[in-house]
Amino acid sequence: MDTAYVINTLFTLFAITLIILMVPGFAMLEAGLVRTKNVSSVLTVNVMIYAVASMAFILIGYTLAFGELHNETMSKWAFFMFQMAFVGKAINIMSGGVGERARLLPLSLFTIVMGGFIYPTAVNITWGSDWFKDTLLDINMVDLAGSTVIHSTGGWALLAAILIIGSRKGRYAGNHIRVIPASNIPLVVLGAMLLWIGWFGFNGGSVGSIATKEAANSVALTIFNTNVAGLSGAIIAGIIIYIRYKLFDITMILNGALGGLVAITAGAHLFTLYDSIMVGLIGGALVVFAVPLFDKVRIDDPVGALSVHLINGIWGTLAVGIFASDPAHNVTFMNQLKGVAEIAVFVFTISYVIIYLINKVFPFRASDEDQMQGLDVSECGLEAYPEFKRAI
Repeated sequence: MDTAYVINTLFTLFAITLIILMVPGFAMLEAGLVRTKNVSSVLTVNVMIYAVASMAFILIGYTLAFGELHNETMSKWAFFMFQMAFVGKAINIMSGGVGERARLLPLSLFTIVMGGFIYPTAVNITWGSDWFKDTLLDINMVDLAGSTVIHSTGGWALLAAILIIGSRKGRYAGNHIRVIPASNIPLVVLGAMLLWIGWFGFNGGSVGSIATKEAANSVALTIFNTNVAGLSGAIIAGIIIYIRYKLFDITMILNGALGGLVAITAGAHLFTLYDSIMVGLIGGALVVFAVPLFDKVRIDDPVGALSVHLINGIWGTLAVGIFASDPAHNVTFMNQLKGVAEIAVFVFTISYVIIYLINKVFPFRASDEDQMQGLDVSECGLEAYPEFKRAI
């Protein structure tokens, strides 16, 4: 008994390390995709999200999500840290999508609400202590590591924020969409690959145990399927981009990989090899088609977070009901769809109201002048590349 307890604790601590490795992953990805004049602000936002969201979850959110701190299969502190490592990811999804025009103070205030209330409530009615679910909602979807609970939650909050904050200055003019290229491709690649590696802890750790032969096989299958979906997403994104433009766009290939990883997150422990390939292929393709679609409706998302996390969070959750349907264990497409819809309504509505109210007191959107100058100067007073001439 003690041996299994120790093994599970060590495994969870290792998974936590991989998940927290996603913090610099998000930071490097976003820093590479924005203009050089906004890099310090992006990095500051990512550090503050990790610190503020984690503290809000420690002090308030965990109890709302899970009730009392206890776990019989591993150290309660390891379980606590594992759940805390997740919370910032939902808000990281949001931070990149409002990059280059969102101010740090109001974003930090929303992070407190997200980490202390919105995300923990989403956890409560899906994975958690169920007191809220028993009184109001009845969500029975399967979502191993959060295609909906984390990725779609972050995506719905991001959509609410973009609708309130608006697009970056100069992004859209008449019928013209101004292309703003990434500033540092090596950082984009580094960030995406750190996220990919972190996903092994994200999904594998969510199995919850590795101390028996069956549990170890389940963890290994989960990580294997996770990697397969990422590979498939990258490959299909590269193929589609080449067919359409006769070019290989590394940023789109990487976002295709991330789309596949998001999609597999709900059911990586249930899928076969070929299921995982299909889930990843569709996930990568969805990213390629969703990015220009959001631009056409003038939803400005500098890093493609809506296409990667929101669209594929939905797809991955529904995919469980398609490829791993098991009515005997209550795994059905309709249960998956119901869970997606209920989380969407709850998170988007609450996020929109909270962001709207914060915005009335502390405007989220930086002024046009500050956007032209770059948020590094106005928000941080510290430029990432002070020797470079700033681009407008």
